[in-house]
Amino acid sequence: MFVGRERELAGLQSALQVHRLVTVTGVGGVGKSRLVRQAVDLGLVGEPADACWADLWQLRDAEMLAALVADACDLSDHTPRMPVDVICNWIGDRELLLVLDSCEHLLSACRNLVQVLLDNCPRLRIVATSRELFHLEEEFVAVVQPLPCATDAAELFLRRATESGHVPEPGDLNQVTELCTYLDGLPLALELAAGALRNCSIEDLLLRPRHELSRDEDEIRPMGPRRHDVLRTALGWSHELCTPAERLLWARLSIFHGHFDETSAVALCSGGPLSAFDVSHALAGLLDKSVVSIRRGRLLLLDTVREFGRLWLAELGELDTMASRHAGYYLTQAQQADATWTSAEQTGWYRTIKEAHPDLCAALDHLIAHDVDAALDLATLTGFYWTCCGHAHTAQLYLSRTLKACDTQGPVRQRAVWALGLTHLLQGNHATGTHLARQCLENARVTEDATALLRAAYLQAMSDLLQGHAQLSLDILEHALENASEHSTDADEPAPQAVMMCRMLRLFALTGLGELKESLESAKALRAECVAMGEHWIRSYADYQMCVIALRERDNELSLEYARSMLHAKQQIGDTFGIALGLDMLAAAFSANGDGHSAALASGAGQRLWDAVGHPQRGAPDVAPLREAGEDVARRLVGTGTYESYRSEAAHADPGEMLAWAAGGESPL
Repeated sequence: MFVGRERELAGLQSALQVHRLVTVTGVGGVGKSRLVRQAVDLGLVGEPADACWADLWQLRDAEMLAALVADACDLSDHTPRMPVDVICNWIGDRELLLVLDSCEHLLSACRNLVQVLLDNCPRLRIVATSRELFHLEEEFVAVVQPLPCATDAAELFLRRATESGHVPEPGDLNQVTELCTYLDGLPLALELAAGALRNCSIEDLLLRPRHELSRDEDEIRPMGPRRHDVLRTALGWSHELCTPAERLLWARLSIFHGHFDETSAVALCSGGPLSAFDVSHALAGLLDKSVVSIRRGRLLLLDTVREFGRLWLAELGELDTMASRHAGYYLTQAQQADATWTSAEQTGWYRTIKEAHPDLCAALDHLIAHDVDAALDLATLTGFYWTCCGHAHTAQLYLSRTLKACDTQGPVRQRAVWALGLTHLLQGNHATGTHLARQCLENARVTEDATALLRAAYLQAMSDLLQGHAQLSLDILEHALENASEHSTDADEPAPQAVMMCRMLRLFALTGLGELKESLESAKALRAECVAMGEHWIRSYADYQMCVIALRERDNELSLEYARSMLHAKQQIGDTFGIALGLDMLAAAFSANGDGHSAALASGAGQRLWDAVGHPQRGAPDVAPLREAGEDVARRLVGTGTYESYRSEAAHADPGEMLAWAAGGESPL
């Protein structure tokens, strides 16, 4: 909810016209983030689509700072470069607004990152929200003051109370301004107070003493009225007016590092005096009291509210227990995702793992310190998802750390080495990726593990394909698939996903060798199985190969159909690398169909994603001639100058709109 702040919004707009770094500062709960969010949403600081928002409150330390900022910029880097270099290179001379929200707990690291970005990205503007300043030469400071008590503060309080269904009695309205003054016009304090009206009147709140949870003493003690204690007072009121179940849930919810939903809250926070029903009921009460917030359909605790809850969790002696439960919960989530990967649940798991990124990192950190075997399992299970969806650096970091920390041998370690090799290959580090692939093959042959043999064959075959050795790739895949079929038993049945991934890569090898008929028949069969299962990742690459074959055989209409089908599947799982490949195929298909304008638009939209991935246009080596031929045809169809103009427009257009067009919608250009 946003009320007032017209002068502050205008000031922020004016400041960003002159200064490249604006730090929005003020006491906790004064509305710094809300002010910036409103300015972005209203387009006062540029087009909303050109704003990248990084929620730094999700981070416990600075280790993942650059990776989180890269993610906020929609970067899905597949190169060995450091994340800071990736961000700088991608932004370059783009005109962009970067919002770093909640910097105070990572101040030194944020200061260093901001300075590097300002030095290397001349048209970048940065807005930071922080309770403390960076003290950089370029910094312009915008101080956010509390709302005027008699006007905006009172309006916010009454709106929030009405929204909660707890409208103050007519006799209480005269005391609204007094309460707003008592709370110094702090928006978060006002919302918490409005939520408290379910249990008491405004007069009751005014009579309550201010409270603070001391960090030095295990007690709650009354405090005199001081501005910097106002928010803690409102938090204390809310806490005091919560039911015992709501208090316990508030404390337990503080273990989440990012957004959550009711399902995860019930799974993680129930137990002891809280049944699953109690959690759902208490969660509704915390939402009503503004303790739990909703942002874009997801639940969260604002950082100040979470800090308060974390203090109570420690006070209850549950901090270590909940950290272990938290890690165990996310390990179970990853295991379930892996077990159902080839089913219709695949797309949902991709979204879940993407949204749970900060919590998965926190779970890994905890397990590395307390249970390295479980840490290795979790790093392995998430590594494939992260590598496919733009977190290759994170996957590589945790896989390397856990492999180094854990000396346990067995299937989990073999798979971890495989996942690490995959991160290197997809980053273009062929030497290390090939070395790890051979290590996987040697270990799998020793253990005679059918699934491990298939995965190792997949990794080695991918290395061969990327280096142009299609026959070597085909030989190893066919040998592995034949061996798995001959020697598999009910007791040692290879994992379906390993079999299907090898069958998928076999299509690439067949197409590269010109065996188009066999490749097409195999692709159709594999795709039909994927459709029946509801699987999208493997299906998308079957579509990709069918598009390549259609282009080679000049079946132009089918090439367009297959390219769009691939794009649809890739969009379901958020695979930026795959979407970029799909747009390249779509461009070639448009050219083959005589539509140079659409070919240029698809190529431009794809280039924006290739920039985000960090690679020049890629794919199997035999695909490059198709891409280049399509570009030549499109240039002849519309003229080189017009082609480049269309392509540039598409590269700078809203990516979401371009993808909607690529799927068959109307062109935004």
